[in-house]
Amino acid sequence: MKTLIIYDSVHGNTEKIAKAIGDQIPGDVKIIKPQEAGDLEMGSADLLIIGSPTYGGRPTKPILEFLDKISPDVLKKARFFAFDTRIAAKWVKIFGFASGKITSYLKSKGCSVISEPEGFMVSGTEGPLVEGETVRASNWAKNIVSKIQ
Repeated sequence: MKTLIIYDSVHGNTEKIAKAIGDQIPGDVKIIKPQEAGDLEMGSADLLIIGSPTYGGRPTKPILEFLDKISPDVLKKARFFAFDTRIAAKWVKIFGFASGKITSYLKSKGCSVISEPEGFMVSGTEGPLVEGETVRASNWAKNIVSKIQ
C-alpha cells in the first residue's frame, strides 16, 4: 500500500501525530508538508491522510491552499481520512475543528472517506501534546488500516 500523509504543523505537535500515524501503516509511507505534494504523487497513493492544527475552527492556510489546488481527478481515486490537533477549551467547539472541515471539503469533491476525522489534544496553543496522544494516534491509525487491508 502506498500512503501519503500531508500535514502542516506550527509548533511541532501535528508533525508528531503525523509521524505516529505513519509508523503504523505498512508499505510505502511518505510524510510531507502541503507545499511538497503534487498531483502526480497524490495520484499514485492508495491512501491519503491530511492533518492540520486547528486555528479559528479551520485548518492552517497552507492546508487550505493545498486543498484548493488538488485536482478533482486525484480526489476521486483516493481513499482518505483526516486528523487535527486542538486545545480542549469548551469555547473551541463553537467554531469546529480542522479535521471536520478537511473531511467535508474532500467528501464534497468525491473523495472516499474511510474514517471519521479525529482530533488529538494539546495542552495549550503551543502544546505540548497531552500525554498519551501519540499512542492514541498510533492505535487509531492501526485500527483504520486493519479495516481496509
